[in-house]
Amino acid sequence: MKYLKKFNENINSSKIEAICKKYNITNYTINDDGSIDVDGDVDLYSKKLKALPLKFRKVNGNFRCSYNQLTSLMGCPQSIGGNFKCNDNQLTTLEGAPQRVGGEFDCSDNQLTSLVGSPKSVGGGFYCYDNQLTSLVGSPQSVGGHFSCSSNQLISLEGVPQSVGGDFSCYDNKLTSLVGSPQSVGGDFECSDNQLTSLEGVPKRVSGLFLCYSNNLKNIDYLPKYYKELDISNNPISKIIYLFTKPDEYGLISNREDNELIMDFIDREMIQQDILLVNRLVEFLYDIDKPKTREELIELLKNDYTIR
Repeated sequence: MKYLKKFNENINSSKIEAICKKYNITNYTINDDGSIDVDGDVDLYSKKLKALPLKFRKVNGNFRCSYNQLTSLMGCPQSIGGNFKCNDNQLTTLEGAPQRVGGEFDCSDNQLTSLVGSPKSVGGGFYCYDNQLTSLVGSPQSVGGHFSCSSNQLISLEGVPQSVGGDFSCYDNKLTSLVGSPQSVGGDFECSDNQLTSLEGVPKRVSGLFLCYSNNLKNIDYLPKYYKELDISNNPISKIIYLFTKPDEYGLISNREDNELIMDFIDREMIQQDILLVNRLVEFLYDIDKPKTREELIELLKNDYTIR
């Protein structure tokens, strides 16, 4: 409030007009409180700003203040018809951010530790990657486009939007669980490069690719029922699947860790779940060099292991 009070005391109409001219802001209306409404775009890209030069209330077009030295969003419009981009600044908080955004919201490449202050819904994509986030609490609950929270310090997906119209990306974090994931993803779902041991919590349906490589998955429980393509390479389970589909190479297992992993999987999972698990393995091996039929895979397994 001190910032706004100082703002109202020091800025008069002539000064507002001069600032608008300096930053090529046109089609604006000055409000009684000293804020302005703009019927069009506001482009403050790379102006070496440490603070916004005006108090905005409503912008019908796009608002871009990227690549500056902003530490605060105070003065931002509260309603934006198009895209809002404040990426590549020095923001540690989203306090003062717009609450209604018709297009994309991009706050990537800052120093954010929290998403509190985000709009409740975003018509386009929401991008908060490359920050220092440890939590997604405060993020929009509805995102019409893509949602990317990749390359942060997340250990949980608590607070994530439950509806994402486009791709959902949470790769390169410290996630050990996917509980809290969106229930509906209209595009790709990527959770690669984390510390996941289970797929529990993933969406029931992924309209695009399902990418979960470079984790520590030892089974495929909770795999989505629907997805376009699958990539779970560089996981312990992928070694097992490869051996199931390359029976001639069983004898090449010499690494003790791999051997114990595979036998542990067979003992605890295969014997307990029998054909059910075999069926599930076959269902997602569509693009891998595998036996042509379900029956062939089952017979191969029976030749090497006792399946009750």
